[in-house]
Amino acid sequence: MASVDSFPRFAPTPETAPFWEGVRNRVLRLPRCRTCNAYHFYPRPLCPYCWSRDLEWVTVGGRGRLHSFVINQRPPKHVGPGPIVLAMVELDEGPRLMTELVGIDPDPARLRCDMPVEVVFEAAGEGVVLPKFRPRGAR
Repeated sequence: MASVDSFPRFAPTPETAPFWEGVRNRVLRLPRCRTCNAYHFYPRPLCPYCWSRDLEWVTVGGRGRLHSFVINQRPPKHVGPGPIVLAMVELDEGPRLMTELVGIDPDPARLRCDMPVEVVFEAAGEGVVLPKFRPRGAR
């Protein structure tokens, strides 16, 4: 059985470093193409729509909608006790992010696709901050 110490340590790549730097500062940033103005995620050196290398990092609003979800009854120990809601969130700017939905019971009767969500930032130890989402307006 894998232990917490056997999981890979967090290590941003040159392509993802601006994203993680933003998250550490509690802002959500996405790459945007200066040629076609499309946002994309995951970060990469080329625009996936027009192949331009002329990209910039832009702070976005952190709002979106729940696109899909699954309730994980037994997440890995390093994640914490379950169940948790693993979610695919579609941001208002277009890209989708895999994340965790927090601030709501992991009950399928309470979750619905297309519900409005907003980003929150949670410390995950060792200086790592993770972007998670909660139902819009939830505390």
